[in-house]
Amino acid sequence: MSALSAVRIVIVGAGPAGYFAAQALLNQEDKPVLVDMIEKLPTPWGLVRSGVAPDHPKIRTVSKVFEKISEDPRFRLMANVEIGKDVTVAQLQDAYDAVVFASGADLGRTLGIPGEDLPGAMTAAEFVPWYNAHPDFADFKVNLSGKRAIVIGAGNVAMDVGRLLAVEPEELASTDISDIALEVIRAGNITDVTIVARRGPEHAAFTSPELRDLLELEHTNVVVSSADVNAAHTRLESWEVIPKDVRQNMEAFTKLTTDAPTGNRRTLEIKFFLAPLKIIGTNHVEAVRFAVNGIRGTDVVATGEEVTFPADLVVSAVGYTSEGIDGLPLERGKVRNLDGRVQDETGAHIPGMYVVGWAKRGPSGVIGTNKSDATQVMERLLEDLGTGSGVPRNGITPPPHAIDLAGWKLINEREIARGGETRPRVKFPIRTELIQNAR
Repeated sequence: MSALSAVRIVIVGAGPAGYFAAQALLNQEDKPVLVDMIEKLPTPWGLVRSGVAPDHPKIRTVSKVFEKISEDPRFRLMANVEIGKDVTVAQLQDAYDAVVFASGADLGRTLGIPGEDLPGAMTAAEFVPWYNAHPDFADFKVNLSGKRAIVIGAGNVAMDVGRLLAVEPEELASTDISDIALEVIRAGNITDVTIVARRGPEHAAFTSPELRDLLELEHTNVVVSSADVNAAHTRLESWEVIPKDVRQNMEAFTKLTTDAPTGNRRTLEIKFFLAPLKIIGTNHVEAVRFAVNGIRGTDVVATGEEVTFPADLVVSAVGYTSEGIDGLPLERGKVRNLDGRVQDETGAHIPGMYVVGWAKRGPSGVIGTNKSDATQVMERLLEDLGTGSGVPRNGITPPPHAIDLAGWKLINEREIARGGETRPRVKFPIRTELIQNAR
């Protein structure tokens, strides 16, 4: 294949959405392609590396797919390169036939209540990358000297955070958790963790495998009120159709129900129908006040009651948003688009500009969701390109500090070697260490 005859496409972001977009482009046979991938971190894999809980290693096995994609001679990785700093969107538009943004959503949504700025209150978008050795969070401070933690949210991220805080620290010692985080968790005193949901069990966004994992916690009491679960079963009797995921969740909740701790020092409790009103404290988090919700028909409504729980740490896991990229129109935390085609302020498609993953649809779905999503958008991209403009595109020249595939392989090999026989890897948590080990 002549480089001049191929269309050149650049993907911004080396997470699952970016890799699945690359896979879709490289697997199709209608049009010869060359794919460049730009990543601002020194390492690829996005949330597979810095978002998946360290005690869930099976989910990380998708990285084998990413490694296979990377070996294609038509693929080129440029990590440690930041859009807006090292190269502009306009330069990418000039150098490529199409630009695909797979830049995710890396900011935590806030609760919008008083006290969120108190020490001891943070978002999951800060806490999760901290325990996963994300280099931007090597200096992030987490104080686990208190006893009680409250996690606000009813999705898998909230569950990961709650479980990580509630397990016996030595259960994490054989994982790839950040050494910095492991040391803090070992020295910490958190024993009581509460995950708080605004709605009922039947509305929870946890996936059933995450709930069933709680049955495996040997050193932690898992507390789910049987009254809450029984009431949810009763409400479900009036539903015409019960979705499969709701039915599976309710089966898992039923297995978890208990009304008293079972003798372990650590407890993880899930509470329902509580909406946060205020984080209370003077110099540090001391408590959280909640409105008590109820059900009227199918609507969740405030009952007028309030309740306050003591807390030393509060982690809000109520979703993600994006700070955006210069030159891209942002709308409700995602890039403005129609079916993956980036739109300008008038709603017209900006030629050659596409978006996949969370940057396209917002923070929803699991890792596998990105595959079908990216494949559909890449089909539209190739349709739009048609026979091409005829103008050969040369791509950008990687800046001197860019880390290529060979550099990433060095980091990867050295981290795995550091893990020895007891851990899958020991990550380099500091950016300068990552860059040095890529050489």
